[in-house]
Amino acid sequence: MRHFRFSERLGIYCPNLEVEWEKIHPHEQEAILMQWEMIRGSIPDHIAKIEDQINAKQNELNNEEDFSRSCRLNAEISEHASVINDLWLWFRLHQNVSERMHG
Repeated sequence: MRHFRFSERLGIYCPNLEVEWEKIHPHEQEAILMQWEMIRGSIPDHIAKIEDQINAKQNELNNEEDFSRSCRLNAEISEHASVINDLWLWFRLHQNVSERMHG
């Protein structure tokens, strides 16, 4: 995946162009767009898995009596929510790419 880099935080490959889009050969642009569409298509399922993790942590939090553990769980829930927000941004931000490919 030459034009992508894996984001440990987000758990997906994100576009990482080292040259301007216009300088990339049209055939390579098409391959990049196809790869992005595959990645982008997996984002909702990835978000659903993170939501499951949040729900599990919220269940733990509901039964947690130790204050410091509660704080850690809250921080983990917040980080998961932040990741979901960023994933939705990637999904929506690049939606026009899909529209151009299929339109």
